[in-house]
Amino acid sequence: MRQTGTNLPRVGQYNRAVVLDKIQFADGISRVEIAALTGLTPQTVSGIVRRLIAEGIVREDGTGSSSGGKPRMRLRVNASAGRAVGVHFDPVELSCVVVDLLGTPLGSMRRPTPPDATPESIARSVADLVEKVLAGANVARQDVLGLGFVTPGPIDHGNGLLMSPPQLSSWNRVPLKRLVAEATGLPVTLDNDATAAAIGERWAGAGRGVANFAYFFLGTGIGGGLILSHQVHRGGSKNAAEFGHTSVHPDGARCYCGNNGCLETLISPTAIVADVRRRLASGEGAGSTLNGLTTLDHDAVYRAAAEGDSFAGSVVDQAAEHLATVVINVVNIVDVDLVVLGGHGIRHVEERFRLIVERALQTRLMAREIHTTRVVLSPLARDAVAIGGAALVLYANYSPQVSDLLSL
Repeated sequence: MRQTGTNLPRVGQYNRAVVLDKIQFADGISRVEIAALTGLTPQTVSGIVRRLIAEGIVREDGTGSSSGGKPRMRLRVNASAGRAVGVHFDPVELSCVVVDLLGTPLGSMRRPTPPDATPESIARSVADLVEKVLAGANVARQDVLGLGFVTPGPIDHGNGLLMSPPQLSSWNRVPLKRLVAEATGLPVTLDNDATAAAIGERWAGAGRGVANFAYFFLGTGIGGGLILSHQVHRGGSKNAAEFGHTSVHPDGARCYCGNNGCLETLISPTAIVADVRRRLASGEGAGSTLNGLTTLDHDAVYRAAAEGDSFAGSVVDQAAEHLATVVINVVNIVDVDLVVLGGHGIRHVEERFRLIVERALQTRLMAREIHTTRVVLSPLARDAVAIGGAALVLYANYSPQVSDLLSL
């Protein structure tokens, strides 16, 4: 890729986004404080703020303390100035949420994904779901900035194509971005679900204001996202952070990606159920409540662990240790300050996973004597990925992108 110099008009766009970023992440901030945090001159900050207020994106909201002279006006984002929609397409479920400029959910809805769904039927379902969510939240379409549509990868970002994701291998080179845009009539941003969830955490979750963090998404599959120096790290093809395809056991089961013993082959819901069935058939877990269940699924295993079933608990602990191994590898490589765990794949046992990963970081991390890497659970709950989809729209519109400074 050819690297060129700075395009001056883009410097203005970037500075505007930097100022807005500081306002969005602060619970009230003055112009003087913004100048001190950003290194921009007070005159530049004042000019940018004046335009943001005129556009209705920022408002003055009370005064703060002053060391003398005129009290400083506090600036806050006007949350009602715009809306964004996020839709998460999972092979099991479609979920939709509409949020305000601060990422606060205003309405949400979900429905099962039909097992025989086609790309065209999914686009129609998305359009119907969006209409219902907007109506339920009393949000006018003209107030919607765009729709963030997120799905399991891999994705051809340049062409808006879904490229044979797991469980949908027949969906090869599907122009999903175009289909959803045509069905909904909204501008569409297509992205990987785990990357979107990481952006959601940065905008409205545990990663607010954190410069460097890794997000681990545990759902139907295992994915992730990286925020480095306040920027999303996407990689050359924009499919970075596939944490689920780190080999934990090189001699383990063959994964659909081509590797052996990937994390996903060990701790995905499908893998957990298969492992439990095998162990029960071999005579393990004689006293477990999982024996004799009419329906043995992933949720039942993790619920049993949460209720004190020792056999189910051992399954959870083993899965968490596998996850911890990959977390250690990621943190050793990119040296983040925070690890966020999220996704429905750890429901009922979230804290158990968090504690095991935290212990691993305290005892096995190369730089553990220099700084502590925190481990937290996502506060965005079940709608985390859909909120991440909506955050994609907000992030693209309002967050500073270093790439905007380059003319390619």
